[in-house]
Amino acid sequence: MASGSYQMKVNSSTKIFDMFVGGTFTPTDVQNFVRDYNNEVNRINAGEYVLEIDCTSMDLLKPEMIPSLESSYRMYKESGFKKVVFNINGNAILKLQLSRLARNTGLTNAEVREV
Repeated sequence: MASGSYQMKVNSSTKIFDMFVGGTFTPTDVQNFVRDYNNEVNRINAGEYVLEIDCTSMDLLKPEMIPSLESSYRMYKESGFKKVVFNINGNAILKLQLSRLARNTGLTNAEVREV
């Protein structure tokens, strides 16, 4: 199984904060992700941006990953993005999992979009 990987890119002309997330994250991956995410978000006015997360190569969520993902969702909410979009392949189970996490964490401006 692949380790977790991620990339982040701020596009100031389109006001999109692009993020790619894939694989399964270890606790160390999560720590590095949070550090890099905070560094990037602190450079922009998140309220003017859409956070677009490419989850097309993301694995189905395992129960032990839920707490970390809930923390990430809360982090996205606290950042104050205009909108948060999770792009997935046509995976109905992952769509349900991500949508449920958004509801459970109060991330009301989230959309799970099949691409």
